Amino acid sequence: MKTVTFAVPCYNSADYMDACIESILKCDGGEGDIEIIVVDDGSAKDDTPAKADAWAAKHPDIIRAVHQENGGHGQAVNTGLAHATGRYFKVVDSDDWLDEAAMREIMAYLRRQNELEEATDLVIGNYVYEKVHEGTRTVMHYRNVFPEGREFGWDEAGHFGQSQYLLMHSVIYRTELLREIGLALPKHTFYVDNLFVYVPLPHVKTIYYRDVDMYRYYIGREDQSVNESVMMGRIDQQLRVTRLMIDAVRLPDGVPEKRLERYMENYLSMMMCICSIFLRMIDTDEAEDEREAIWDYLKANNPDVYRRIRRSVLNMGTNLPTELGRRIGISGYRMARRIFKFN
Repeated sequence: MKTVTFAVPCYNSADYMDACIESILKCDGGEGDIEIIVVDDGSAKDDTPAKADAWAAKHPDIIRAVHQENGGHGQAVNTGLAHATGRYFKVVDSDDWLDEAAMREIMAYLRRQNELEEATDLVIGNYVYEKVHEGTRTVMHYRNVFPEGREFGWDEAGHFGQSQYLLMHSVIYRTELLREIGLALPKHTFYVDNLFVYVPLPHVKTIYYRDVDMYRYYIGREDQSVNESVMMGRIDQQLRVTRLMIDAVRLPDGVPEKRLERYMENYLSMMMCICSIFLRMIDTDEAEDEREAIWDYLKANNPDVYRRIRRSVLNMGTNLPTELGRRIGISGYRMARRIFKFN
């Protein structure tokens, strides 16, 4: 069994996929125990398919190229998981990269786990926002949340800060855990990385955190899914993912540990806040109807959680009534964006 499967979803990624794949190859360290599944998601505007095949031909023992009809990022992750033979599964987006020194430490732990019958469910590292146009970088760490360098459970987790969330960038799941819960992401939908991280959490019993800057996340391209104008244009997909999160995990009944329950409720609160703020930015009657509808959906499906989330400082501030309240909420969001540099 390979130690790790790295899935690399690619859609018209020819300009940057080489750097991504090269960074993953360094994780092998001559051991021959990783695999890279390059998923060409129906690319038609550049030579992504040819590049994927060329990489597979150059490293046939490590890299496989899989071509599929365009299904979106979620379907590319599904395809990578379906083809995975590694004990662990890690998604690396084609415009991002992995830090060589950090991955040496992470891989050393994963290799030890691959020799055990009962391997750690979830391995976590830091990720870094690289804002290339601004020449800035922001490290998102968890040293105040998790014990470092040993296996632990949710009962030892500390308090997550306002800007601290487990994202796809920071997690490496045990492959069979994802398969056992039947994880499947929706097609043709952005922001499914939230589902990828959120849905498996109640099934995670053991965790390992290493305080190293593992994942480098380039941010700043105009066409990125987290660009503000792009997010407004795709608000329907943000709403869809948020509804799926509400449906996927019944809080608190479906969460076995109180500290995890609190974190997941905060995560859902953040998603509701994002929906609210971008709908208020759109500022149409239809958008206002959608904002009310997503809150009504949460209320109908989980009234207790609705009451707590709606009364949170975050969501009270972004759902203030009147035009003045709308402007206050948007100003607060933009101030947070400048502080935390998240898009």
